[in-house]
Amino acid sequence: MAIVFKQETFRNDFSYRNSPENIRRFPFPFDRDEYMYSVNMEPHVHGRAGTVYESLIDVDEHYVAEMHDRALVLKEDPLRYQALPHMMSAQWDTLELLMEEQAAGYPDHFTLIRNGDQWRWINRPLGIDDSFTFGDASTLPYEPFEYITRQAQGDFCIVDQRDSNLWMDAGMVTTQADWSLDFDIGMNFMEWHGPVPLAHQIGVFDRALKFLLNLQQGKPTRRFNWTMTINPRLDTSPENYHKWGPDRTTVTPDNVGEKVHLRVELQSLWRLPRSNAILFVIRCYLINMEELVTVPKWARRFPRVLRTLPPELIDYKGLTRFRETTIDWLSKYDDGAPTSPGIYPD
Repeated sequence: MAIVFKQETFRNDFSYRNSPENIRRFPFPFDRDEYMYSVNMEPHVHGRAGTVYESLIDVDEHYVAEMHDRALVLKEDPLRYQALPHMMSAQWDTLELLMEEQAAGYPDHFTLIRNGDQWRWINRPLGIDDSFTFGDASTLPYEPFEYITRQAQGDFCIVDQRDSNLWMDAGMVTTQADWSLDFDIGMNFMEWHGPVPLAHQIGVFDRALKFLLNLQQGKPTRRFNWTMTINPRLDTSPENYHKWGPDRTTVTPDNVGEKVHLRVELQSLWRLPRSNAILFVIRCYLINMEELVTVPKWARRFPRVLRTLPPELIDYKGLTRFRETTIDWLSKYDDGAPTSPGIYPD
Protein backbone atom coordinates (compact mmCIF):
# COMPACT_ATOMS: atom_id res chain seq x y z
CA MET A 1 0.00 0.00 0.00
CA ALA A 2 1.30 3.45 -0.92
CA ILE A 3 2.16 5.75 1.99
CA VAL A 4 0.85 9.32 2.04
CA PHE A 5 3.87 11.40 3.02
CA LYS A 6 3.43 14.51 5.15
CA GLN A 7 4.98 17.92 4.60
CA GLU A 8 6.08 19.06 8.06
CA THR A 9 8.95 20.50 10.06
CA PHE A 10 11.12 19.47 13.01
CA ARG A 11 12.35 23.01 13.77
CA ASN A 12 11.07 26.58 13.94
CA ASP A 13 7.27 26.15 13.77
CA PHE A 14 7.44 22.40 14.65
CA SER A 15 4.51 21.33 12.49
CA TYR A 16 5.26 17.59 12.95
CA ARG A 17 2.24 15.54 14.02
CA ASN A 18 1.29 11.85 13.90
CA SER A 19 -1.84 10.72 12.10
CA PRO A 20 -4.19 8.46 14.10
CA GLU A 21 -2.87 5.49 12.12
CA ASN A 22 0.71 6.39 12.93
CA ILE A 23 -0.08 6.74 16.63
CA ARG A 24 -1.32 3.13 16.69
CA ARG A 25 1.93 1.89 15.12
CA PHE A 26 4.18 3.92 17.44
CA PRO A 27 6.80 1.66 19.10
CA PHE A 28 5.81 2.25 22.72
CA PRO A 29 8.80 0.76 24.58
CA PHE A 30 7.37 -0.19 27.99
CA ASP A 31 5.99 -3.70 28.44
CA ARG A 32 5.27 -3.15 32.16
CA ASP A 33 4.58 -0.30 34.59
CA GLU A 34 8.23 0.29 35.50
CA TYR A 35 11.59 0.64 33.74
CA MET A 36 15.22 -0.22 34.34
CA TYR A 37 18.16 -0.69 31.99
CA SER A 38 18.59 -4.14 30.51
CA VAL A 39 20.20 -5.66 27.43
CA ASN A 40 16.64 -6.37 26.15
CA MET A 41 17.79 -7.82 22.82
CA GLU A 42 15.44 -9.84 20.65
CA PRO A 43 15.64 -11.14 17.06
CA HIS A 44 14.87 -8.45 14.49
CA VAL A 45 12.28 -10.35 12.49
CA HIS A 46 9.16 -9.37 10.59
CA GLY A 47 6.26 -8.64 12.93
CA ARG A 48 2.56 -8.04 12.74
CA ALA A 49 1.07 -5.91 9.97
CA GLY A 50 0.46 -2.27 10.82
CA THR A 51 3.42 -2.03 13.21
CA VAL A 52 6.97 -0.75 12.85
CA TYR A 53 8.04 -4.41 12.70
CA GLU A 54 6.16 -5.16 9.46
CA SER A 55 9.32 -4.33 7.48
CA LEU A 56 12.84 -4.63 8.87
CA ILE A 57 13.74 -1.12 7.69
CA ASP A 58 10.70 0.99 8.51
CA VAL A 59 9.40 3.78 6.28
CA ASP A 60 6.45 5.86 7.47
CA GLU A 61 4.48 9.02 6.73
CA HIS A 62 7.32 11.25 8.00
CA TYR A 63 9.90 9.92 5.50
CA VAL A 64 10.08 12.85 3.09
CA ALA A 65 10.09 15.47 5.86
CA GLU A 66 12.80 13.62 7.79
CA MET A 67 15.01 13.38 4.72
CA HIS A 68 14.58 17.11 4.14
CA ASP A 69 15.58 17.80 7.75
CA ARG A 70 18.65 15.56 7.37
CA ALA A 71 19.73 17.55 4.32
CA LEU A 72 19.40 20.78 6.32
CA VAL A 73 21.53 19.39 9.17
CA LEU A 74 24.24 18.19 6.77
CA LYS A 75 24.32 21.56 5.04
CA GLU A 76 24.82 23.26 8.42
CA ASP A 77 27.30 20.67 9.74
CA PRO A 78 28.87 18.25 7.21
CA LEU A 79 30.68 16.39 10.02
CA ARG A 80 27.41 14.67 10.96
CA TYR A 81 28.54 12.20 8.29
CA GLN A 82 31.97 10.63 8.71
CA ALA A 83 33.56 7.40 7.53
CA LEU A 84 37.15 6.29 8.13
CA PRO A 85 39.01 5.18 4.99
CA HIS A 86 39.09 1.44 5.79
CA MET A 87 35.27 1.25 5.92
CA MET A 88 34.55 1.37 2.17
CA SER A 89 33.60 -2.32 1.96
CA ALA A 90 31.16 -1.81 4.83
CA GLN A 91 29.75 1.22 3.04
CA TRP A 92 28.79 -0.91 0.06
CA ASP A 93 27.38 -3.58 2.38
CA THR A 94 25.14 -0.94 3.95
CA LEU A 95 23.98 0.47 0.64
CA GLU A 96 23.02 -3.00 -0.54
CA LEU A 97 21.16 -3.85 2.68
CA LEU A 98 19.14 -0.65 2.81
CA MET A 99 18.22 -0.71 -0.88
CA GLU A 100 17.14 -4.35 -0.66
CA GLU A 101 15.03 -3.82 2.45
CA GLN A 102 13.35 -0.64 1.24
CA ALA A 103 12.56 -2.14 -2.16
CA ALA A 104 11.22 -5.34 -0.60
CA GLY A 105 9.12 -3.60 2.05
CA TYR A 106 7.80 -0.70 -0.04
CA PRO A 107 7.73 -1.65 -3.74
CA ASP A 108 5.33 1.20 -4.54
CA HIS A 109 8.02 3.66 -3.51
CA PHE A 110 11.42 2.01 -4.12
CA THR A 111 12.83 -0.18 -6.90
CA LEU A 112 16.25 -1.83 -7.17
CA ILE A 113 17.28 -3.31 -10.54
CA ARG A 114 20.54 -5.27 -10.75
CA ASN A 115 22.43 -6.60 -13.75
CA GLY A 116 25.75 -7.82 -12.41
CA ASP A 117 27.52 -4.79 -10.99
CA GLN A 118 25.29 -2.40 -12.95
CA TRP A 119 22.58 -1.20 -10.58
CA ARG A 120 19.64 1.16 -10.94
CA TRP A 121 17.98 2.67 -7.88
CA ILE A 122 14.60 4.40 -8.05
CA ASN A 123 13.37 6.35 -5.02
CA ARG A 124 10.00 7.79 -6.01
CA PRO A 125 9.23 9.84 -2.86
CA LEU A 126 12.48 11.81 -3.27
CA GLY A 127 12.46 11.86 -7.08
CA ILE A 128 15.73 9.89 -7.41
CA ASP A 129 16.52 7.60 -10.37
CA ASP A 130 20.24 6.76 -10.44
CA SER A 131 22.26 4.14 -12.32
CA PHE A 132 25.70 3.26 -10.94
CA THR A 133 28.37 0.59 -10.80
CA PHE A 134 28.30 -1.33 -7.54
CA GLY A 135 31.77 -1.11 -6.02
CA ASP A 136 32.77 2.07 -7.88
CA ALA A 137 32.17 5.07 -5.66
CA SER A 138 32.95 7.48 -8.50
CA THR A 139 29.61 6.54 -10.13
CA LEU A 140 27.59 7.95 -7.20
CA PRO A 141 27.12 11.60 -6.17
CA TYR A 142 28.27 10.81 -2.61
CA GLU A 143 30.15 8.01 -0.87
CA PRO A 144 27.92 4.88 -0.85
CA PHE A 145 27.10 5.13 2.87
CA GLU A 146 26.25 8.82 2.69
CA TYR A 147 24.26 8.34 -0.51
CA ILE A 148 21.90 5.73 0.91
CA THR A 149 21.58 7.18 4.41
CA ARG A 150 20.44 10.48 2.91
CA GLN A 151 17.48 8.32 1.83
CA ALA A 152 16.74 6.31 4.98
CA GLN A 153 15.06 7.34 8.23
CA GLY A 154 17.08 7.09 11.42
CA ASP A 155 20.75 7.36 12.26
CA PHE A 156 23.31 4.82 11.11
CA CYS A 157 26.66 3.80 12.57
CA ILE A 158 29.01 1.16 11.23
CA VAL A 159 31.16 -0.47 13.88
CA ASP A 160 34.27 -2.44 12.95
CA GLN A 161 35.11 -5.59 14.91
CA ARG A 162 38.72 -6.04 15.91
CA ASP A 163 40.77 -6.77 19.06
CA SER A 164 37.69 -8.36 20.71
CA ASN A 165 35.89 -5.03 20.65
CA LEU A 166 33.68 -2.87 18.44
CA TRP A 167 34.88 0.46 17.08
CA MET A 168 32.67 3.24 15.75
CA ASP A 169 34.36 3.96 12.44
CA ALA A 170 31.56 5.43 10.31
CA GLY A 171 28.28 7.21 10.91
CA MET A 172 25.41 9.29 9.60
CA VAL A 173 24.00 10.92 12.71
CA THR A 174 21.51 13.79 12.49
CA THR A 175 18.66 12.65 14.79
CA GLN A 176 20.60 11.74 17.92
CA ALA A 177 19.62 12.07 21.55
CA ASP A 178 22.47 14.23 22.90
CA TRP A 179 25.59 12.44 21.67
CA SER A 180 28.16 13.45 19.08
CA LEU A 181 29.48 11.39 16.18
CA ASP A 182 32.37 13.81 15.81
CA PHE A 183 33.35 13.08 19.43
CA ASP A 184 32.72 9.31 19.34
CA ILE A 185 34.20 8.44 15.92
CA GLY A 186 37.06 5.97 16.42
CA MET A 187 36.00 5.06 19.99
CA ASN A 188 35.34 1.52 21.14
CA PHE A 189 32.08 0.16 22.53
CA MET A 190 32.85 0.78 26.20
CA GLU A 191 34.24 4.25 25.56
CA TRP A 192 31.22 5.60 23.70
CA HIS A 193 28.85 4.14 26.33
CA GLY A 194 30.95 5.58 29.16
CA PRO A 195 28.51 8.33 30.27
CA VAL A 196 25.54 5.98 30.80
CA PRO A 197 24.75 5.63 34.55
CA LEU A 198 23.91 2.39 36.41
CA ALA A 199 24.17 0.12 33.37
CA HIS A 200 27.93 -0.40 33.75
CA GLN A 201 27.59 -1.36 37.41
CA ILE A 202 25.01 -4.06 36.67
CA GLY A 203 26.99 -5.46 33.74
CA VAL A 204 24.64 -4.46 30.92
CA PHE A 205 27.37 -3.37 28.52
CA ASP A 206 29.65 -6.33 29.25
CA ARG A 207 26.82 -8.69 28.30
CA ALA A 208 25.82 -6.58 25.29
CA LEU A 209 29.37 -6.52 23.90
CA LYS A 210 29.75 -10.27 24.29
CA PHE A 211 26.44 -10.78 22.52
CA LEU A 212 27.27 -8.44 19.63
CA LEU A 213 30.74 -9.88 19.02
CA ASN A 214 28.94 -13.14 18.22
CA LEU A 215 26.20 -11.59 16.07
CA GLN A 216 25.64 -13.73 12.99
CA GLN A 217 25.00 -12.65 9.43
CA GLY A 218 21.36 -13.01 8.50
CA LYS A 219 20.22 -12.84 12.12
CA PRO A 220 19.85 -9.15 13.01
CA THR A 221 18.80 -8.20 16.51
CA ARG A 222 16.94 -5.23 17.99
CA ARG A 223 16.25 -3.36 21.20
CA PHE A 224 14.53 -0.19 22.42
CA ASN A 225 16.01 2.93 23.93
CA TRP A 226 14.06 6.03 24.94
CA THR A 227 14.19 9.53 26.34
CA MET A 228 11.96 12.62 26.24
CA THR A 229 12.24 15.71 24.07
CA ILE A 230 10.59 19.12 24.26
CA ASN A 231 9.08 19.95 20.86
CA PRO A 232 9.33 17.48 17.97
CA ARG A 233 12.98 18.24 17.29
CA LEU A 234 14.99 15.50 15.59
CA ASP A 235 18.39 17.14 15.93
CA THR A 236 19.11 17.18 19.66
CA SER A 237 22.88 17.04 19.28
CA PRO A 238 25.44 18.44 21.73
CA GLU A 239 26.62 20.71 18.93
CA ASN A 240 23.19 22.36 18.91
CA TYR A 241 22.44 22.25 22.63
CA HIS A 242 22.12 26.04 22.67
CA LYS A 243 19.08 25.63 20.39
CA TRP A 244 17.21 22.87 22.22
CA GLY A 245 18.50 22.84 25.79
CA PRO A 246 16.52 25.93 26.86
CA ASP A 247 13.30 24.28 25.62
CA ARG A 248 13.28 22.20 28.81
CA THR A 249 12.51 25.34 30.80
CA THR A 250 9.40 26.17 28.75
CA VAL A 251 7.10 23.34 29.91
CA THR A 252 4.01 24.45 31.86
CA PRO A 253 0.87 22.59 32.98
CA ASP A 254 -0.92 24.19 30.03
CA ASN A 255 1.45 23.06 27.26
CA VAL A 256 2.61 19.60 28.38
CA GLY A 257 0.34 17.81 25.95
CA GLU A 258 1.69 19.56 22.90
CA LYS A 259 5.35 20.20 23.82
CA VAL A 260 6.48 17.10 25.72
CA HIS A 261 7.39 14.15 23.48
CA LEU A 262 8.32 10.58 24.19
CA ARG A 263 11.34 9.87 21.98
CA VAL A 264 11.87 6.19 21.19
CA GLU A 265 14.77 4.59 19.35
CA LEU A 266 14.21 1.25 17.69
CA GLN A 267 17.80 0.07 17.45
CA SER A 268 18.66 -2.79 15.10
CA LEU A 269 22.05 -4.39 14.54
CA TRP A 270 23.07 -6.25 11.39
CA ARG A 271 26.21 -8.26 10.63
CA LEU A 272 27.42 -7.15 7.21
CA PRO A 273 28.49 -9.84 4.72
CA ARG A 274 31.71 -8.66 3.05
CA SER A 275 33.28 -6.45 5.71
CA ASN A 276 32.12 -8.41 8.80
CA ALA A 277 31.32 -5.04 10.36
CA ILE A 278 28.05 -4.39 12.20
CA LEU A 279 25.51 -1.84 11.02
CA PHE A 280 23.81 -0.10 13.95
CA VAL A 281 20.48 1.46 12.92
CA ILE A 282 19.00 3.95 15.38
CA ARG A 283 15.47 4.75 14.19
CA CYS A 284 13.90 7.67 16.07
CA TYR A 285 10.15 8.04 16.65
CA LEU A 286 8.40 10.96 18.36
CA ILE A 287 4.95 11.19 19.94
CA ASN A 288 3.58 14.03 22.05
CA MET A 289 1.54 13.49 25.21
CA GLU A 290 -1.76 14.50 23.60
CA GLU A 291 -1.23 11.79 20.99
CA LEU A 292 0.03 9.20 23.49
CA VAL A 293 -3.03 9.43 25.75
CA THR A 294 -5.33 8.51 22.86
CA VAL A 295 -4.20 4.94 23.62
CA PRO A 296 -5.64 4.25 27.11
CA LYS A 297 -3.13 1.53 28.01
CA TRP A 298 -0.19 3.84 27.29
CA ALA A 299 -1.90 6.72 29.12
CA ARG A 300 -2.06 4.59 32.28
CA ARG A 301 1.39 3.06 31.97
CA PHE A 302 3.61 5.99 31.10
CA PRO A 303 3.08 8.08 34.26
CA ARG A 304 3.66 4.93 36.31
CA VAL A 305 6.96 4.37 34.49
CA LEU A 306 8.03 7.98 35.06
CA ARG A 307 7.34 7.69 38.79
CA THR A 308 9.59 4.62 39.16
CA LEU A 309 12.69 6.03 37.47
CA PRO A 310 15.82 6.13 39.65
CA PRO A 311 17.30 9.61 40.19
CA GLU A 312 20.38 8.77 38.12
CA LEU A 313 18.26 8.03 35.05
CA ILE A 314 16.10 11.11 35.55
CA ASP A 315 19.23 13.25 35.50
CA TYR A 316 20.97 11.39 32.67
CA LYS A 317 17.93 11.59 30.40
CA GLY A 318 17.49 15.29 31.15
CA LEU A 319 13.99 14.96 32.60
CA THR A 320 14.49 16.82 35.87
CA ARG A 321 12.87 20.13 34.93
CA PHE A 322 9.64 18.74 33.47
CA ARG A 323 9.13 15.20 34.79
CA GLU A 324 6.83 16.10 37.69
CA THR A 325 4.78 18.48 35.55
CA THR A 326 4.37 15.75 32.95
CA ILE A 327 3.36 13.16 35.56
CA ASP A 328 0.77 15.53 36.97
CA TRP A 329 -0.68 16.16 33.52
CA LEU A 330 -0.75 12.45 32.64
CA SER A 331 -2.23 11.38 35.97
CA LYS A 332 -5.74 12.44 35.00
CA TYR A 333 -5.64 9.73 32.32
CA ASP A 334 -4.61 6.97 34.77
CA ASP A 335 -7.72 5.52 36.36
CA GLY A 336 -5.70 2.98 38.35
CA ALA A 337 -6.86 0.01 36.28
CA PRO A 338 -4.37 -2.80 35.63
CA THR A 339 -2.46 -2.67 32.33
CA SER A 340 -2.11 -5.75 30.15
CA PRO A 341 1.39 -7.19 29.54
CA GLY A 342 3.28 -6.17 26.43
CA ILE A 343 3.70 -2.97 24.45
CA TYR A 344 0.75 -3.07 22.05
CA PRO A 345 -2.55 -1.19 22.50
CA ASP A 346 -5.39 -3.30 23.88
